[in-house]
Amino acid sequence: MTDAATVDGTTHADKHTPALEVHGVRKTFEADNAPVRALRGVDLTVEHGTFLALMGPSGCGKSTLLNLVAGLDVPDEGTIKVAGEEVTGSTEDELARMRRRHIGIVFQFFNLLEGMTVLENVALPAIIAGRKRKAAETRARDLLDLLGIGDKVSAMPGVLSGGQRQRLAIARALANEPTLLLADEPTGALDSAGGQEVIELLSRLHSGGQTIVLVTHDSDVAAVADTVLKMRDGRIVANDAEVNKGAAEGVTAIGTL
Repeated sequence: MTDAATVDGTTHADKHTPALEVHGVRKTFEADNAPVRALRGVDLTVEHGTFLALMGPSGCGKSTLLNLVAGLDVPDEGTIKVAGEEVTGSTEDELARMRRRHIGIVFQFFNLLEGMTVLENVALPAIIAGRKRKAAETRARDLLDLLGIGDKVSAMPGVLSGGQRQRLAIARALANEPTLLLADEPTGALDSAGGQEVIELLSRLHSGGQTIVLVTHDSDVAAVADTVLKMRDGRIVANDAEVNKGAAEGVTAIGTL
C-alpha cells in the first residue's frame, strides 16, 4: 500500500501547480545478498512556500527520495513532477534543464569547487544556465551578502569554517532562484555552532518564501521546518504533530507497514 502526504504551505502566486508531486514511487537497489527496497510506494505533494523536513534513521529511504526528486536517479515505478514538469521519463538533457530552472541542492559534504573562489563557486551555475557573467556575479555577490559571507568573495573555500562552507553551498544552490531547495543532512558534517548557523539561515530563507525539502535524522534540525514527516523502511509513516508548530491542518499522512 502506498503512503500519502500533502503539505499545504502555499505562499506563491500560483496555487494550482504544486512545487513537488510524487506519486507511487518505488525504488529497489541490487545488493550482493538480496535486493534492497529503498522506497516502497511514496506519494507526496508539497505546495509552494512550504518548509518540509523528512526525518528518519539511516537507510529509511529519505536521501534516495531526494535524489529521485532531483533527477539524479530514476525510480522503478511512479511519477515525479517539479513545478508541473515531469522528472520521470525525461532525457539527461531535459533533466539538466529542469535542474537549472527548478532545483537547488545542498549536500552534507558541501561539494564545492576547491580550485575556484567563493564568488566563482556561486556564479558558475548561473553562467552554465546562460546568464551573462556580470549578471551572474552580481547575483552571486548579493547572495553572499545575504548569507553573511560577502567579505569572502575572493577567498578559496578551503580557508572557510564549516559553517561558512555550508553557507557558500547554500548560496550556490540559490544561484538560479530554484523552485525547490533540497537539503540532504546539511548540518551533518558541522559542529553545533556551524549547524545552528545553517538552521537559522534555512529558517530565514523560508520566511522569504523559499520552498525547502530537508532530509535529516536530527529532531533539533527538523524543528525549524513548518511540517515534519517521518520515514521508515521506505515509507512515509506519520507527521510529527508536536514539532509541526500547529501546521497539522494542512498535512495528511497515511502509512501502513
